[in-house]
Amino acid sequence: MDVNPFRRRLLAGFAATAAALGLARPALSADARSALRIDSARLQKRLEDLSVFGRKPGGSFADGVSRFAYSDADIAGRAFVMDMIRKAGAEPRIDAAGNILALRAGTKAGLKPILIGSHIDSVPGGGNFDGQVGSLSAIEVLQTLNDGKVALRHPLEVVIWSNEEGGTIGSGLAAGVVSAEALEVTLNGVKRIDGIRRVGGDPDHLEQARMAPGSRHAYVELHIEQSGQLEKAGIPIGVVDGIVCIDEYEVEIRGTPNHAGTTPMAERHNALLAAAKLVQAVQDEVVREPGRQVGTVGHLEVFPNARNVVPGLVRHSIEIRDLDAAKVRAIGDRVLARAQAIATETGTVIDIRQVEHDAPAIATPLIQKSIEAASAALGLATMHLPSGAGHDAQNMTSICPMGMIFVPSVKGVSHSPRELTPWADCANGANVLLQTVLRLDQG
Repeated sequence: MDVNPFRRRLLAGFAATAAALGLARPALSADARSALRIDSARLQKRLEDLSVFGRKPGGSFADGVSRFAYSDADIAGRAFVMDMIRKAGAEPRIDAAGNILALRAGTKAGLKPILIGSHIDSVPGGGNFDGQVGSLSAIEVLQTLNDGKVALRHPLEVVIWSNEEGGTIGSGLAAGVVSAEALEVTLNGVKRIDGIRRVGGDPDHLEQARMAPGSRHAYVELHIEQSGQLEKAGIPIGVVDGIVCIDEYEVEIRGTPNHAGTTPMAERHNALLAAAKLVQAVQDEVVREPGRQVGTVGHLEVFPNARNVVPGLVRHSIEIRDLDAAKVRAIGDRVLARAQAIATETGTVIDIRQVEHDAPAIATPLIQKSIEAASAALGLATMHLPSGAGHDAQNMTSICPMGMIFVPSVKGVSHSPRELTPWADCANGANVLLQTVLRLDQG
């Protein structure tokens, strides 16, 4: 017998709150939970409606969107999404970092929220699925539960992160990993600290946006794959193993600028020749062993960049990614060794400086198993794969257990107006998200 009067009053209070919210309904049977589905037509319409914000005048859905963070289009899209949340039965709020959050009460006292969501900002000239599928699917899960008056033991929290494309800023501030210096950076004509204020945040009190470690039961993010592996395999659902480690380097190669017509080949100290050999070395070292690791030289500057001058200075980037941080480091070390040999061979000086190290963010096995079970119950095959792109989920690993669901990207195209995930795959992903939430709620 419960002899603690305070506890009785507390439990009664939670029960009254749940009843007022329409959640006081007996728990669904396992069969009834498995039968629960989102409204796929509503999800499609909302994705199409959101695409208006940032679309070029007179354009269509197929033309993509430029809704970069803190822009007028972003502000209008955020207002549209907040109204959507209200129609789904929750009251949205904007935190100090500019993130949009909405909380649905749970029925059992003391349980931590299950957090779901993504982002709606895009790159300039981007597509209509990156981030948006996960964000609107999270709202669809919220509305499906509310429409069905389905009680969850845990609170359910929906989040639309601000400025994912500009550096996962909203989620980074929630996790406490964004520096004050980073907020002074200007991107797409807007300084981050000014942009936060512009979307309704409070950059003077960013500590209020912090999510304490252990404050959430789990974080699950649905996202398009942004690669072509699922489509090639004919698999509808990807279970993400983690978000890759990224090591980035800046390279400076110094040779001797000289006349292109009068300098003999054997006497040249050609910085661009050394750079070409180093680019090939990156390729060689990355593909030397099997695996999903990738290496890229995507930025290159040549000086004096004249047709009739042997290049005397080259600066370029090197980026290496893989889920295994030790493998990324080993590839980097081999590239550094090759660089010194190339410098000797070409009579140049090569300096390489590491400028970034992003540790891998590993998905939680328990959430992965929940995603697999949810997919199996829906008759959807799964495959495991890493995320080669960064996501807000990587910042959540310091807060709570994390998992990600991928749905196919047609031809692997993303950050482009040609970005496309079939509507059926969007609905599949949303249903897996819903069923994953229901499973995590039992824990």
